[in-house]
Amino acid sequence: MSYTIDEIAAALGFRAEGDGTIRVDSVAEPASAAPGQLALAMKPDFAAALPQGAARAAMLWDGADWQGYGLSAAILAPRPRFAMAGLSAMMDAGQGYAPGIHPSAVIDPSAEIGADVAIGPLCVIGPGARIAAGSVLGPQVQIGWQAEIGPGGLLHAGVRIGARVRIGARFVAQPGACVGADGFSFVTPEPSGAERARASLGQEGTATAQAWARIHSLGAVSIGDDVELGANSCIDRGTVRDTRVGDGCKFDNLVQVGHNVIMGRDCLCCAQTGIAGSTVIGDHVVLGGQSGVSDNLTVGAGAVIGAASTVLSNVPAGRMMLGYPAVRMDTHVESYKGLRRLPRLFRDVADLKKAVSKLAGND
Repeated sequence: MSYTIDEIAAALGFRAEGDGTIRVDSVAEPASAAPGQLALAMKPDFAAALPQGAARAAMLWDGADWQGYGLSAAILAPRPRFAMAGLSAMMDAGQGYAPGIHPSAVIDPSAEIGADVAIGPLCVIGPGARIAAGSVLGPQVQIGWQAEIGPGGLLHAGVRIGARVRIGARFVAQPGACVGADGFSFVTPEPSGAERARASLGQEGTATAQAWARIHSLGAVSIGDDVELGANSCIDRGTVRDTRVGDGCKFDNLVQVGHNVIMGRDCLCCAQTGIAGSTVIGDHVVLGGQSGVSDNLTVGAGAVIGAASTVLSNVPAGRMMLGYPAVRMDTHVESYKGLRRLPRLFRDVADLKKAVSKLAGND
């Protein structure tokens, strides 16, 4: 699989300069690029390494002096990093999943399999499941009872889709992802020690003997179109109604979405994000790595939660939050600056006490 520079530029809608007939079969970093590779030198710092490699062509920023770098051709992109989306799709050789249905796959007779669906070794497709046209299931994928996968899905090795889960078009799930496990819902006959401690802000203790009764998850999970789920990420089913994820949401690895969560469209959840049950996340929200949102809260549309922050109260739309507990980002930065100044402040106060003590002694 190879392309000329002109073919790549035309497919991406960008401008090619120089010898557009040069053919490349892959991409590489500038310092290690071979003559048959397209160097990704998308900003001046990267382009400075071009002389260390042997690339004849590179992707550069709009207005770059490509000839000054000794190149024979270049693709100039107004936003090179965005161009990576289309370029990487062109150059992706895939996972090597074979077409057709592997003989070791177990498919219930009542399941509906669309046209051109690929099902890998040791997959299990449950009763009443529906796999729409063009979907690809890697090895050891399990699709539960009456679950639905929309057209063009790509489920990598070991993905688990629970009963009655409904997923839209072009869904991508990385290895080990799980959609539709039961929610984490347990209750005690009397208010538990943890409940009392939370209600009293820790004034009442938690040392209470208690046995936990399981609340079954009667809902499922509904996922929109163009959603991508990272490796070993989990979306729990709802207690009564479905947990819902809107179109275009992207999840990194090890993300946990609790039961009954409602998530808007085009949200971004970075690695190890945790969203507790019954929380509502608005459209276009960004949750940084290792951030967390407590239960029964609302995070407004367009909010950004910084990495390792913990949201313990509602967040207005468009608000930038940081810290534990999460507060406005500018407030957190000011507090952090003040915290760093404390040692010097303590020393100054100690010096002042000494000075005052000496003055008092002189009297």
